[in-house]
Amino acid sequence: MDAGSEPPIADTVSSISESIPCRESQIKLLLSLFGEKRCMTVPAIFAYGHTATGKSAVINSILKTCKLPHVLVNCVECYSSRFLYEAVLNGLYTNNGRQKPETPVKCENMNDFVRLFRHTCMDLHLQNETVYIVIDKAERLREMDTNILPAFLGLQELADGNVCVILLSEIVWEKFRCGTGFQEPFIVQFPDYNKDELLRILVRSAPEGYSAEFYQMYLSLVLSVFHIVCRNLSELQHLAAINFRKYIEPIKNGEATESDSRKLWKNFEPHLKKALQTVYLREVSSTQWERMLEESDAGKMMTQQGLSSRTHVELPYYSKYLLIAAYLASYNPAKSDKKFFSKHSDKHKKSKVIKKQERTNNHMLGPKPFPLDRLMAVFYAIVEGKVAPTANIFMQITSLVSVHLLSQVAGDDQIDVPKYKCLVSLDFIKSVARTVNFDVVRYLYDFV
Repeated sequence: MDAGSEPPIADTVSSISESIPCRESQIKLLLSLFGEKRCMTVPAIFAYGHTATGKSAVINSILKTCKLPHVLVNCVECYSSRFLYEAVLNGLYTNNGRQKPETPVKCENMNDFVRLFRHTCMDLHLQNETVYIVIDKAERLREMDTNILPAFLGLQELADGNVCVILLSEIVWEKFRCGTGFQEPFIVQFPDYNKDELLRILVRSAPEGYSAEFYQMYLSLVLSVFHIVCRNLSELQHLAAINFRKYIEPIKNGEATESDSRKLWKNFEPHLKKALQTVYLREVSSTQWERMLEESDAGKMMTQQGLSSRTHVELPYYSKYLLIAAYLASYNPAKSDKKFFSKHSDKHKKSKVIKKQERTNNHMLGPKPFPLDRLMAVFYAIVEGKVAPTANIFMQITSLVSVHLLSQVAGDDQIDVPKYKCLVSLDFIKSVARTVNFDVVRYLYDFV
């Protein structure tokens, strides 16, 4: 290989895959799209996948390994178009070995951005190289100026230069389309890791003093409990790290050896299921959880106290609304849904007040089962903002069932139409509703 030439793609793929395993196909595809430094590349790339699927890590690693001029911005930090333009222009200086100008670049609109971008590339002598603009959390671009997304997709043409815009998102490209005139980006999917891939990645973090085989056996047990409700690599790494001490407790006490897998599992299984109810749902922090492990009495108290009997629990954002919707569906008659959630329900108020004394108290009778489609209808009626019916939403329903906040009550003959029942108390649901500023009592049939 000649001096100064770039290493072959195969060597680069191998180098990056060592630090980011199980993403070889995406690395190869992106490297082939990027091509040589001085070659024209595709105008825009759209990389999507769930959280912790390696999107940012792969893109960043390729750009740094190949020493490509680039700038990375996050739409959470750059929450307006002006902040986004300025972050890109100022970031080009700092990311490519130059200090920021004494006076930071100011930019108010897309016309100024295109002009200043050309000027910045000339100032940095990047006219003959591909400049990469990486925009993370790109779904937030839809909330900014209507021209910002089409302009970034067509920036190569507008700036008359070799620039590639890379959009990173957790939602599919179809959710970005809002009219005509879009230049379609090249789409790269980062699918969820399967169980074998998660095992291969997690085993790289084996603690010192323990063999990879022993740690792999431990991870298999962790995944057997958590993989059904959690595919997030970061979550699983965290859970594996904080629970390992409990797994090796019999070994440290001299009661078992590394080969006594059955004895280790018997001691560890109740603890792991308890961790699913507490740490994964953020009912307690990791620090509190570790403190509880040190106090055996506190650990016994936790096993005796059910999750649904507590008055506070920290759930993922949409899980809170799903649980509230489930409670409303369990304790409200189906015929009342239209009164509570329809825009034209005022005409029913009079008859509702008259018949209040004649009603049966649904809270005295206990929760009633409801079908999945009713749960989702109530959920979409109460949740703030537009939410797509993704697999992540349905996975959170499964999580709520697994930790006994909901119960699936349909028989085997109704597998296509599952029914659920909410298992939490009124005080519990009030506590959850307060965290999202939702007045649950206002929507309960027994209280109006």
